[in-house]
Amino acid sequence: MGFSDATQFWNERFNKEEFIFGKEPNEYLVEKTLQYLKPNNKVLCIADGEGRNGVWLAKQGMQVIGFDASDIALSKANQFARENQVKVEYSFSDTDSFAWHPNAYDAVVAIFIQFADAPMRERIFQKVYETLKPGGIFILQGYTPKQLEYKTGGPSLIEHLYTEELISDLAKDLQILELCSYEKELSEGPRHTGMSALLGLVAQKQP
Repeated sequence: MGFSDATQFWNERFNKEEFIFGKEPNEYLVEKTLQYLKPNNKVLCIADGEGRNGVWLAKQGMQVIGFDASDIALSKANQFARENQVKVEYSFSDTDSFAWHPNAYDAVVAIFIQFADAPMRERIFQKVYETLKPGGIFILQGYTPKQLEYKTGGPSLIEHLYTEELISDLAKDLQILELCSYEKELSEGPRHTGMSALLGLVAQKQP
């Protein structure tokens, strides 16, 4: 899927008044942020959508940069940031067109970015490794193949879902601090609601 196709696909989903993934930050992100990050960290949010995670991070005192392939989502995210009286530096990009700078971020956050097929996933992990500062933290959450049984959110293509083996291999240049699969009830807007099969990763670029 090219950039313009992705824009059309996601714009159709985000083009409604409600926040389709809710306004509360992802629970795994909150837990790991409090554990591993600190105020004034420079954080990149990949495909931040309507801004629920980026805005929350900014409210914790982080310097947040984010991007998304949906300009409609970003319009909602910018408004959400204004309502919360924080600043998030958003750009209208996909993962291939975003300007990744080397050794630039204290943390990179990727929450449910499972639009990515295998080649794109490899490119993303490589870019994450390059863009993290030494000692920087990568926080990822996604669905596992068991999610196809629950049907409570996420992609219907099994090749877009995560296993621990797959993620461990993709993160081989990073030091894995946490990698776990688990099941939990999610309540993240109408698109992510109900019992879910999840994977969480926290990894660090060697200092």
